[in-house]
Amino acid sequence: MSELEEQIKQIFEVYRTTVFAKDVDAFTALYDENIHVFDMWGKWSYDGIQAWRGMVTEWFGSLGNEKVGVDFSDIQMEAAGNMAIAHAIVTYRGLSAEGKELRSMQNRLTLGLKNKNGMWKIIHEHSSAPIAPETLKAILQK
Repeated sequence: MSELEEQIKQIFEVYRTTVFAKDVDAFTALYDENIHVFDMWGKWSYDGIQAWRGMVTEWFGSLGNEKVGVDFSDIQMEAAGNMAIAHAIVTYRGLSAEGKELRSMQNRLTLGLKNKNGMWKIIHEHSSAPIAPETLKAILQK
């Protein structure tokens, strides 16, 4: 694996560990100040780090003593110069304080990244799930 691939895979690893830790500061540090996010929950999009930080703070705060385990599979990436795109299947698992899985869901996550001053930052994030035509509900398990 190339150094570039290692650096981008590290973004996914930091995402995973900071969500589990509910660390708003470390999680939002992955993102550029001008981040644009198409998220799946409640709002069409988030523009700028302050809007995204507000959503993350609310998400982590809503968990109480629960944690969220995050696993990525099928990570693929392509880079040219200081720009990269990566996508993966992400599984979010709601975990009790004792570590018991309470629920889970999967979605598709695409990251647009830019290398700024030697650090990769997420400049665009898009999460999605296919929609069942019969019910118009998201399919949250692959």
